[in-house]
Amino acid sequence: MTAHPDAEALFEAATAELRETAFRSDIVVREIPSPAGLAPFALALAADVRPDDHGDSIYGTGRFVLLHDPDEPTAWGGAWRIVAFAQAPLEPEIGTDPLLADVAWSWLVDALDSRDARYRLESGTSTKMLSKGFGGLAEEGDGAQIELRASWTPDAPLRPHVEAWTELVGMLAGLPPGSENVAVFGARKGGRV
Repeated sequence: MTAHPDAEALFEAATAELRETAFRSDIVVREIPSPAGLAPFALALAADVRPDDHGDSIYGTGRFVLLHDPDEPTAWGGAWRIVAFAQAPLEPEIGTDPLLADVAWSWLVDALDSRDARYRLESGTSTKMLSKGFGGLAEEGDGAQIELRASWTPDAPLRPHVEAWTELVGMLAGLPPGSENVAVFGARKGGRV
């Protein structure tokens, strides 16, 4: 790694911006330990949709990692990279929709675009999973889950990127934008996948 005297100060300013972001009250965002070895600087956040008293969510969850490498890895096309994850249980009937994976990806793109979060070199996967219980788990029935893993190179400012990610987490969990404080009548089936 080449010496970059301002790299730490630049990263601290970026993380301060993310830490000051106000999130909707039904999505709890907290800082978690960053993965080691991905970049010289990293900040990781976790989000849980309407968690219970123990911090667990039956609705959906996500992870957001901001990476900074002043040496600008070629694959990143810049000094910053965001790695994001979001998942939520689904009704089994929704999990069989052939367009579900495409819709989940489009929600990420729409969330980024709606906040004017400028990005490039995006990549990722959208995975739908179906499950069926047997033996001791047979009574749990069928289950389904959607999972999105994505990464992209962000342009400043960074706050719109973390806001878009939390919107995605909420949407996958069935909370459309503007639905804060709207009652949820129960978890969707299929949280077991």
